[in-house]
Amino acid sequence: MSAYIYDVFVVLGLLVMTLGVFGIIRMPDLYMKLHAASKTVVLGVMVLALTATALHEESVVARTILLCLILVVTTPVSSHAVGRAGFLLHERMSSPGAVDESGSHLGEDTPTWRL
Repeated sequence: MSAYIYDVFVVLGLLVMTLGVFGIIRMPDLYMKLHAASKTVVLGVMVLALTATALHEESVVARTILLCLILVVTTPVSSHAVGRAGFLLHERMSSPGAVDESGSHLGEDTPTWRL
């Protein structure tokens, strides 16, 4: 019975990662692509990593937990670094309805909202 549960987790992880790849391809700007990429790592890869605990070996379980903790710490930091680099390079939001509330690189004649 537990083998079926782990099979479901593998399929779920692969499904989330596949949807994340489609999100990275289809999203219009850097910031939305970052969102799709970070959710893919946290939700997809961590589910697949936790599925490795099916072996019930202490060393594998400890390494998997360590891997998940490292992913939880490094994924938001790396996403923030890439988003900050895009912001400093004046990467504009091009998604419909996006609002740039920073106001740091807007001119006087530029509206504070974007279509």
